[in-house]
Amino acid sequence: MSTIETSRNRFIDPKVLVKIQNMELVARTVVEGFVSGLHRSPFLGFSVDFAEYRDYQPGDDLRRIDWNVYSRMDKLVIKLFEGETNTKSMILLDVSGSMNYGSATIKKIDYARILAACLSYFAYHQRDGVGLLTFDAAVRDYVPSARRSGQLPNILHTIDRVTPGKETEFRKPLRYLAEILRRRGLIVLISDLYDDPENIMAGLKQLKAKGNDVIVFHIMDDFELTFPFEEMAQFEDLETQRKLHIIPEYLRSQYLEILGEHMKKLSSEMAANRIDYTLMNTSKPLDQGLFNYLAARAKTV
Repeated sequence: MSTIETSRNRFIDPKVLVKIQNMELVARTVVEGFVSGLHRSPFLGFSVDFAEYRDYQPGDDLRRIDWNVYSRMDKLVIKLFEGETNTKSMILLDVSGSMNYGSATIKKIDYARILAACLSYFAYHQRDGVGLLTFDAAVRDYVPSARRSGQLPNILHTIDRVTPGKETEFRKPLRYLAEILRRRGLIVLISDLYDDPENIMAGLKQLKAKGNDVIVFHIMDDFELTFPFEEMAQFEDLETQRKLHIIPEYLRSQYLEILGEHMKKLSSEMAANRIDYTLMNTSKPLDQGLFNYLAARAKTV
């Protein structure tokens, strides 16, 4: 946590990032700033070298201990060879209609696109295989996880051209991925999680059953979390186009209660199934997402 606090103020506002047209430039700017912040942290935490080390365990070859790290950090770590560090990462990006919402900050889909691009860039430059699956009620795009030349530009191009689509449906896309994956790895879901918790968990449990580590980034707009509306207005469901006239002061407490129950059920279910859950407010920088991805990825090394 201290490492996150150390770097938080260094991050570029998401509203600024979304104005940059080049997705690779956005990803490189955020990731390199994040890595630089980790290097400057006085805490061990994780660093850009994390992919090349793991904690010493009894029975490990003493010749592989990095004594330079020990002298600086008083911590025994084993240096890994390149072939031992490769992790397969798969980014699942929700592109359903509800992701097109944005209040005073940026749209959820744009925040999610930037996060997906940053994680892909980060994984690729740590010598990991990385892939992408975008979905709404069905699979929209699928780029198999790989480390080959041209993989990152292909993923970033796919992310750059996504547009919000239909209603959300988690069971089919996640089941599809569980069926075609041949090697376990790290699965990263980026979504506003607007579906029944049972449907979401059914898909995630299938991926966990295949031996994958799973991390979920719950993307929410600040207005969705606080419901600050005061005047009577017409609200439209971005997935069904259903319109509803409401008086906010009569609906606010009920809405926040329902949302709280939804989020509580999801987070508790994920915790029970050893799935990492992180709430991401689109008005906040992306460092928490990168740090939590790094922590989850380190478990697979």
